[in-house]
Amino acid sequence: MEIDVTQGLQTTAECPLPGLETRVLPGDAAGVQAAAELLQAGQLVGIPTETVYGLAANAKDAAAVAQIFLAKGRPQDNPLIVHIARLSQLTEIAVNIPQQAYALAEAFWPGPLTVVLPRGEAIPASVSAGLDTVAVRMPSHPVAQAILRQSGLPLAAPSGNLSGKPSPTSAHYMLEDMQGRIPLIVDGGECGVGVESTVVSLCTPQPTVLRPGAVTAEQMARVLGYPVLLSHAITEGLKEGETAASPGMKYKHYAPKAQVTLVVGDARQYAAYVNSRAQQDGSGLMALCFAEDAPLLQLPYIEYGGTDQPEQQAQHVFTALRQLDEKGAQTVLAHCPQTTGVALAVYNRMLRAAAFRVIQLS
Repeated sequence: MEIDVTQGLQTTAECPLPGLETRVLPGDAAGVQAAAELLQAGQLVGIPTETVYGLAANAKDAAAVAQIFLAKGRPQDNPLIVHIARLSQLTEIAVNIPQQAYALAEAFWPGPLTVVLPRGEAIPASVSAGLDTVAVRMPSHPVAQAILRQSGLPLAAPSGNLSGKPSPTSAHYMLEDMQGRIPLIVDGGECGVGVESTVVSLCTPQPTVLRPGAVTAEQMARVLGYPVLLSHAITEGLKEGETAASPGMKYKHYAPKAQVTLVVGDARQYAAYVNSRAQQDGSGLMALCFAEDAPLLQLPYIEYGGTDQPEQQAQHVFTALRQLDEKGAQTVLAHCPQTTGVALAVYNRMLRAAAFRVIQLS
């Protein structure tokens, strides 16, 4: 039985550590060195990746990993992703690695793709929420790469937000959540992708996407030469008793304080509906919309990209969700994105931010 390494540790999610001031350093040589030294000492560091900012710890150190769950207030049944700098590290993390993994790594690493493989003994079970699998990826962000290489460690790193909140895509938003909880955040600028990595399991009879991201099932299928399946949990909640095999599979996630509802319809249908609601509901109602919707709206709104620009939507959706809180929104009517390609990743995040509340107008 795996020992609960969090027993007796302070729950920093409930109370920041007294006197701890979280530093933010630029992603230069000094910042990278400071991060590497803290990670080697078993501490937590906020690091930039191309997807979102991550809360990193030595993946081989169970006590360090336990601090991730505490700092985030993250349920221990929610697995973490292990980040590596070199393909040669894969055999330190996983065992019985299929050829599919190397084919996908050659095509998409470094980059926003996570592969689920059988877990090696060097990785504590707590990293994988007690599962016998492990999720691994190689980030492409140069600062993340530099920290991985300088530390010499594989790094377990979920998104650097308090559990359930929108993931941070800047050091500013990570500091908002992690001030007083961790010693350092390394600022690597705005994240280019903006949503977490695609997670594909190679421990299922057929490769299966557990969480969509910038690398699509269609792209992976072209590399592998056969279809890649999509888990039902991408567009549905986990069934009762079903285990989360990947981060991001929980029912409600990525959510602002406001109550979000997805609205499905074309621009005119959406505008007519939210304008009508604005007349009825008064203050506290805001729209989360496409750029093309904005001229049609008669209530406060925040745009998160163009209607047919899923990469732009992905880059901006988490920032937009946080801005809704900054504007004091209480209720949000979000124009639903498409459900194919990269847009599926945006839909997946927004569906969970809305706790699966959806209004169909057509």
